[in-house]
Amino acid sequence: MQAVSINQYGDNGVLHIGPVDRPIPEAGQILVKVHAAGVNPVDWKIRGGAGQRMGLTLPLVLGGEISGVVTAVGEGVDRCAVGDAVYGIVKSGGFAEYVAVDAADMAPKPASLGFIDAAAIPLGALTAWQAMFGLAQLAAGQRLLITNGAGGVGSLAIQIANAAGAHVTAMASGRNEAFVRGLGADAVIDYTAGPFEAQARDMDVVFDTVGGDTYRRAFATLRPGGFLVTAVAFPLEEDGRQGVGVARVSCKPDAEQLAAIGALVEAGKLTPQVTTVLPLAQAGEALALSEAGRTRGKIVLRIAESQD
Repeated sequence: MQAVSINQYGDNGVLHIGPVDRPIPEAGQILVKVHAAGVNPVDWKIRGGAGQRMGLTLPLVLGGEISGVVTAVGEGVDRCAVGDAVYGIVKSGGFAEYVAVDAADMAPKPASLGFIDAAAIPLGALTAWQAMFGLAQLAAGQRLLITNGAGGVGSLAIQIANAAGAHVTAMASGRNEAFVRGLGADAVIDYTAGPFEAQARDMDVVFDTVGGDTYRRAFATLRPGGFLVTAVAFPLEEDGRQGVGVARVSCKPDAEQLAAIGALVEAGKLTPQVTTVLPLAQAGEALALSEAGRTRGKIVLRIAESQD
């Protein structure tokens, strides 16, 4: 089968796009014929060396977010069957024609979505869900600031928080204001027009997907007792001494949460924003686009020819 693999860490020059052995599902696993795979910053971070810190073993196939069809089941699997359309996140191996994954980590693909759109949801939506509800305990009526409303995670977070009844303020460049408002943001801050912390005040929750200086400055937007959760920064001990809560979200597979996210899709409350679709052979271009950090919405690799 064809896959995007690496034998060493580095830039896109280490990518190998070519044949590798097809995996065989072990007990509790399923073999998924991958129709599409979402591209995320974690993919190029793993390629660049983060894979070693994450305990991954070389050589490895990149890719952590998929949609596809079950083609084989391992011993003891009874939650899905051959022919089922599924989606979810995998530790690695998603940029390939087939991947073996724990059956418990996959959820039924929303029937209203094709495989391309479905592949744009799992990692970003689960990250947002676990950050906002699991860590920050966001509730209806609370005020939420999202530091990048136009990105792959932020565009999903806006819709999920809006469906939960939160008041959503999203940061975006001026060119993306209409896009972000169309997702359901109640207010938009153009971060290029001046300090965002001068416009956002008394937030109950901040969901940060930018990090760096943005993460540091975002504390000033919180009310006393508020909560900042980040998907990218590494909070220091002193960050929690400012009268607010702080945590970093580390996305984990959760089929029940993914099923709840799928219910939002079927109810018309959550729509993935796919802006770039590339074939598996152009995985290097997809990673470069993601690493440049200027994309709106999601980048997806088309792997199987049929998307129905």
